Amino acid sequence: MGKTKPKAKGAVMAAKRVGILTSGGDCAGLNAALRAVVHRAIRGYGWQVFGIRDGSLGLMNRPLDVVEFDLSLVTGDMLRKGGTILGTINKGDPFAYPMPDGSVRDRTADFVAGYKELGLDALIVIGGDGSMKILSRLCRLGGIPMVGIPKTIDNDVAQTDYAIGFATALEVACEAIDRLAPTAASHHRVMILEVMGRDVGHIALSAGIAGGADVILIPELPYKLAGIADRIRQVKEVEGRNHALMVVAEGCKTELGEMVTTVQKGNEARYGGIGQYLADHLNKMIEAETRVTVLGHVQRGGVPSMRDRMIASAFGVYAMDLVAQGRTDRVVAWQHGQVVDVPLNEVAGVTRAVDPFGTLANTARGLGIYIGESGIAEAAMCVIP
Repeated sequence: MGKTKPKAKGAVMAAKRVGILTSGGDCAGLNAALRAVVHRAIRGYGWQVFGIRDGSLGLMNRPLDVVEFDLSLVTGDMLRKGGTILGTINKGDPFAYPMPDGSVRDRTADFVAGYKELGLDALIVIGGDGSMKILSRLCRLGGIPMVGIPKTIDNDVAQTDYAIGFATALEVACEAIDRLAPTAASHHRVMILEVMGRDVGHIALSAGIAGGADVILIPELPYKLAGIADRIRQVKEVEGRNHALMVVAEGCKTELGEMVTTVQKGNEARYGGIGQYLADHLNKMIEAETRVTVLGHVQRGGVPSMRDRMIASAFGVYAMDLVAQGRTDRVVAWQHGQVVDVPLNEVAGVTRAVDPFGTLANTARGLGIYIGESGIAEAAMCVIP
């Protein structure tokens, strides 16, 4: 897998100016990573760090939109701040950037020229698999040394057990389940919680187990409405409980395999609505009423959890050490309780899905949680000679 650790001793590259940016969706813990990079750069190496605002835009804009960090700007208060003080973007492909006149233009040259104008020696990118793919391509074309730090509440970045933002999103989701449970019991209802995650079910599966859900639906496993209804009936008839809890990932499809999305400004399709789809159909199949709660962007904000602060800080220090040693085109990762680094090309554009037969999925089954039709999933995974 190419996993390596920075050496404690060795040649330190002559870089003196390092850029850092956040790209893609925001999440809790980004500022902790920024803080760690700046502290390590200034205290450990005496280098300058320039924060690039709004992702790649900061280098494409003229004049450049950047800020030079010093220790007065990265106090302990940053650990408690959600979002990113640099701002971020998750639209506007630099290779086909939408211009005011309606045309599109490749702005690679603008990005590279901005990097050179700032006199940077390396770039640290905090982003998810999509951002890593775009930024790594920009850096490769411009001959820019890059080190990546993984972040996303979806936790779908390859080669790392945890990405920045996931732990906080989980706490928010689990707290939501804890708050829904008393209402479900009081009104004898089935409560459906729709959580983020895009095409993977890491949030739904972990939060559902921790919150005591009766049904967990994830994009990686097909399901049947009849299977859900049977589980809810078991809750009442076998367990003697008058309410049930469901957690569903936003990227789940309908029973027939159709995507559920909403169209927003610019005819852009966004995930959302699977919870209501399930409620509408289950209302016709079970006696209990159903209610839907969609967490949405609530999962992205708030005060970062202890784990996110800790992981983000470890990532930031390690990433700066990689730059100092000239070991670029790498991404830091959390594996088996420690930070390692892996090749950038093993992360950029690669999605880490839930293993439908891994530890957490089997734990859910062992607890009696309905998580879909395992037989169908097994058949789909079979390779027919």
